[in-house]
Amino acid sequence: MRPTSILLKSGRSAWKGPYFVPFPNLREALNNNIAIKTESRSCTILPTYVGIKFLVHNGKDYLPVQITQEMVGHKLGEFSHTKKKFSYKATKNK
Repeated sequence: MRPTSILLKSGRSAWKGPYFVPFPNLREALNNNIAIKTESRSCTILPTYVGIKFLVHNGKDYLPVQITQEMVGHKLGEFSHTKKKFSYKATKNK
C-alpha cells in the first residue's frame, strides 16, 4: 500500500494535503533515539516519522508514543489518550 494513498484518505481536502508540523530536530531524534516533545495532537503521522519516539501532551502529562508503520496516516493524538479508565475504589467499613 502506498503511503500517499493512506494520507489522502483523511477528512482533509486532497488539494491541501496532510496537516503536519515541521520538527527541526527530526533527523537528530532518529539517529540518537531521542524523544521529541510536542503538543500538536492534530499532526498527521508521515512515513518519515516511523521509528521515532514522540512525547505527546494529553492535557496533563506527556505520554510516550513510538511510531510504527501501521500508524502512518493517523493523528498523533489518537495514541495519547486524554481520559483515564474509571473504577470504583473499595471502601473500608469502620
